[in-house]
Amino acid sequence: MNTKTIKRQLEGTVMSTKMAKTVVVRVDRIRKHPKYHKQYASSSRYKAHDPKNECVEGDHVVIQACRPISKDKKWRVISVTHQQK
Repeated sequence: MNTKTIKRQLEGTVMSTKMAKTVVVRVDRIRKHPKYHKQYASSSRYKAHDPKNECVEGDHVVIQACRPISKDKKWRVISVTHQQK
């Protein structure tokens, strides 16, 4: 029986490309406070694997969860949606 699991995908902006084959991606979210119902912005930073070093700072990318590649890298760059010039 072949069942395909759907892996988590996030969209974010490349913040740093200083490491080899690794980019730091900031993912922004709008959350709602459970009691006061006010919306507020929060962001998370993820280290993602970029095997070809094709991303530059400011690019908008889609990352996908994968097996652990290193201590902090558990995401992989799937596509670059908007390139920074």
